[in-house]
Amino acid sequence: MSPTLAQLGENAILRQLLANLPSNPELLVAAGDDCAVVRGDDQWDILLKTDVVVEGMHFLRDTDPALVGRKALARAISDIAAMGGLPCHALVTLLVHPSRSMSYVAKLYELGICPLAERYGISIAGGETSSLPHDGLIINIALTGRVERERAILRSTAQVGDVICVSGKLGGSFESGRHLSFEPRLKLARQLIECGLVPSAMMDLSDGLSTDLERLAEASGCSYTIHEAALPLHAGCSSSEGMSDGEDYELLLCFSAKTWVQLQQTQAQLDICAIGEITAANAENKQEKREGGWQHFNNSTNNLPTTT
Repeated sequence: MSPTLAQLGENAILRQLLANLPSNPELLVAAGDDCAVVRGDDQWDILLKTDVVVEGMHFLRDTDPALVGRKALARAISDIAAMGGLPCHALVTLLVHPSRSMSYVAKLYELGICPLAERYGISIAGGETSSLPHDGLIINIALTGRVERERAILRSTAQVGDVICVSGKLGGSFESGRHLSFEPRLKLARQLIECGLVPSAMMDLSDGLSTDLERLAEASGCSYTIHEAALPLHAGCSSSEGMSDGEDYELLLCFSAKTWVQLQQTQAQLDICAIGEITAANAENKQEKREGGWQHFNNSTNNLPTTT
């Protein structure tokens, strides 16, 4: 008997689904990173990203539609930032029950998606709409981006001895409402590139540090050591919450020891904190796998508070 999705969990599901996807010579980085990378022209490669927000999981029924629309696009921009790129064009797919008012739907676009798109120079090029058979709302964003040719920053290229860092502070995103109002770390990622302080690996923190760091280490064939006392936390949050809460949309970065020293010496005000080291993957130094963080299909409930 085939196992259920709940029995497998997100990571196992993805390993099975992504194992034999078709490709072609233009696809440089396939599924498994924050974005896919496709060959562009002599200057730029193309980034491809799709992301979805679901009512009851990423926001509640009574959440301000402006914040819902904003979050839908901001999540995708965060993934473009994690590849070191710049966002370009978006397609919006809206699935909603017919009982919702037109004014509610209009606010998703006019007060949420469009102002953020304009701020980041993104065109809303079109999309799709469909009714749902039950009350609810789903928004999917398909976003393209660009990154300097062969310069996309991957999660699979961390090296033993790298310094593990995070931007900003962690924890308490749902309770505080930051999961709706966060600013994608595009400016910081591009600032690092322009200063020549390019991370050896990078990804965005959407599912919690404990989950996302495990994914980066696995993709890079490495392990890691984390110093929980060094975690930059929002006021009132514990190190456990900083590791596991998720929806921070900060950057998880790895730097070579040389680049980390240069970064500390720069005059630029960079909101980055060292929290650990990348280590060799072997049984002697691999940390015990941490519980917590978010994985779809095997989390029985979401982290949303009763109001947000």
